[in-house]
Amino acid sequence: MTGLSIRDVTVAYGGFRALDDVTLELPLRQTVGLVGESGSGKSTLARVVAGLIVPQTGTLELGGRPLQRRRTREQRKKIQMVFQNPDASLNPKLTVLQQLSEALLFHRIVPRQHVVDRCRQLLAQIHIDADALDRYPHEFSGGQRQRIAMARALGVEPDVLVADEPTSALDVSVQLSTLGLFQQVKNDQPLTVLFISHDLGVIHAVSDVVAVMRRGVLVEVSPKDQFFAGPQTDYGRNLLAAVPRIPGYNKEL
Repeated sequence: MTGLSIRDVTVAYGGFRALDDVTLELPLRQTVGLVGESGSGKSTLARVVAGLIVPQTGTLELGGRPLQRRRTREQRKKIQMVFQNPDASLNPKLTVLQQLSEALLFHRIVPRQHVVDRCRQLLAQIHIDADALDRYPHEFSGGQRQRIAMARALGVEPDVLVADEPTSALDVSVQLSTLGLFQQVKNDQPLTVLFISHDLGVIHAVSDVVAVMRRGVLVEVSPKDQFFAGPQTDYGRNLLAAVPRIPGYNKEL
């Protein structure tokens, strides 16, 4: 069974092409790390995959089956997204229980009478106590809010997870714990992942494959070890050369 296929996708705004004929394969149960400078089209591609933007041209297939331009409920369930800013993606007026259960009920994951138990399981998975169900987003730290957003996405049992800069708004120590949780969840749950970041250290930590985007064009796709050993393009080499180095700590980069 194949993962997610993105073929010849173009998104244009007026005369500007945010994505220009992008083709990318996300292998089944692997993580593709998408990297590039700000404005390169990474988040636009994430929103195309998640179904939030309909491209002018191109197709997407999941498991060998085309994704419709207007996706069905089942297709929306299969691809979930974790956004960069949990403050914007979580409703400040809803408790954690309401936010998690809304997704579970909409996608008919569990019967209504089992929703609370499932929400407790989701919180346990992200290492947050069950008494948090009755609390509101502002009562949590930024890292905890991002974990709750992740639990909401994972709770509907997707096949593909799109993570758009999920750690960039977090302190470094919180980034590390969040990435550790991400890896744990990926090991426990069969997921194909598109992980977007401008931080090559993060990309190195989570990815199996590295894809490099520049000005809406996919310029390089390589296995992670191959990319960090020697990028194929001048742009990839420049990105890698720009990573700050501390002698003895990040020799692999």
